[in-house]
Amino acid sequence: MMRIARMVLDPLLAGILSLLMLAALLVVSGYPVAESLTALWRGAFGSWSVIASGTLVRATPLLFAGLAIAVAFRAGILNIGAEGQLLIGAAAATAVAMIMPTSLGLAGALLVLLAGGLAGGAWAAVAALLRVRFGVLEVISTIMLNVIALNITGLLVRGPLQEPTRIFPQSALIDQALRLPRLIPGTRLHLGVALAVCCALGLAWFLRYTAPGFRLRMTGSNAAAAASAGGIDVRRVMFSAFVMSGALAGLGGAVEVTGVTYALYENLSPGYGYTAIAVALLARLNPASAIGAAVVFGSLEAGASAMQRDAQVPAGLVGVVEACVILMLLASEWIGAKVQGMRSLNRGGTPHDQVLEASSSPA
Repeated sequence: MMRIARMVLDPLLAGILSLLMLAALLVVSGYPVAESLTALWRGAFGSWSVIASGTLVRATPLLFAGLAIAVAFRAGILNIGAEGQLLIGAAAATAVAMIMPTSLGLAGALLVLLAGGLAGGAWAAVAALLRVRFGVLEVISTIMLNVIALNITGLLVRGPLQEPTRIFPQSALIDQALRLPRLIPGTRLHLGVALAVCCALGLAWFLRYTAPGFRLRMTGSNAAAAASAGGIDVRRVMFSAFVMSGALAGLGGAVEVTGVTYALYENLSPGYGYTAIAVALLARLNPASAIGAAVVFGSLEAGASAMQRDAQVPAGLVGVVEACVILMLLASEWIGAKVQGMRSLNRGGTPHDQVLEASSSPA
């Protein structure tokens, strides 16, 4: 019951805090608070059509990337590369869609999604190999790989994947037969939204109830104790978790091009991979809780556009709020870790005890 309450209350409190921070920024910047927040609300929750076509669609790539960050962090891997993995997944999905026979229909669309997931996993495997084999810090390698992925995307949309007229830096449109079907006619709500929710629930079950999920959690809780007391191959678990993380982000990129944009653009992602860090932290690395966290940030993204259009307030203010939320979440996680560490020292627990305690904690 407590876990369910936290799954609901944490995103709700984060949403309220974000609105309060945004209101303060609006006052300082001299913008009308009531008019701006009303426009934000209308753009995020003004009608069912707005929710389905705006908030939920914006939340979908955030959920995929948030799951990618969560599974990596649970394994003790600081994967900051979800942005690049998402872009590589989108590029691979687009490339496969350009050569995929349209007669395959939905099966072809699923193969396109599979290509995106595999590409994202392969891209993450580069950083995983550097971490496991050579000890290169994944924070550095994944950030560098993000830049490389962004430039590869720019190269593709100006080269091999550029649309036939060679005028615009984008790919040709993906054929209608390979696009994800709409769940509700008249809206932009597509099958990828349901797929993201299924991935979140499936990942939560995997971490909680399977032996590989247990090994992943133990590795993230205390790698040394997991190896010595638990007999876990820590390097193998970390490598697998890294690849799984990249595959989820890559799948998110594939869903974006097959369900929303229908083409690959240079600036396909407005920073989904970085906002996803806040999604994962707000969810406390719980995949099921990431659904609500993604909706919170998706509503901010959708509402920001409406606020800029209707109240002439720069959408960048919402970006400032999101950055502040990320910093506060990071600070709270750091403080929580310090407090828990002090409690463990006061109890005088051994590494073996810590493994047993972590194994009983909720996923």
